[in-house]
Amino acid sequence: MRRNEQIRAYEVRVIGEGGDQVGIMPKSEAVALAREAGLDLVEVAPNADPPVCRVMDYGKFRYEEQKKKQEAKKRQVVVQIKEIKLRPKTDEHDYQTKLGHIRRFIGGGDRCKVTIFFRGREIVHKDRGQIMLDRVIEDTRDIAKVDQEARAEGRTLHMLLAPLPKK
Repeated sequence: MRRNEQIRAYEVRVIGEGGDQVGIMPKSEAVALAREAGLDLVEVAPNADPPVCRVMDYGKFRYEEQKKKQEAKKRQVVVQIKEIKLRPKTDEHDYQTKLGHIRRFIGGGDRCKVTIFFRGREIVHKDRGQIMLDRVIEDTRDIAKVDQEARAEGRTLHMLLAPLPKK
């Protein structure tokens, strides 16, 4: 390292408490400037040439950052996946009850997994399960869209419904 670079290594670019640039000065002067104002000297860009430091109240800065994180967490919406289980022989009244549950879940902003269970020899008639899923899609078209098409896994047939985006 040359002598000029050594001297430069101890210099920093200082930004004042109002956001205005004070200039490039030795670290010791920058620390003295911050102490004189009763604040801290915080390095904000260590990889810059020369490094950038800001005169600020570090405790207040950390407090405000924490408050911003809390506020962002409050606005965050947790979407759950609710599941409704049907059978190919589900009767009309039971179907309407389950449909009411699906509407309530979708209305609450949650996604809904609709599962058709096949028992014993019912597995031979997967078309009945598909007809039932198509009926659910048709009955919820006004509030939901199909997020995942119907898929068969073992003795089940399932699909995922998601709420329509709000206008």
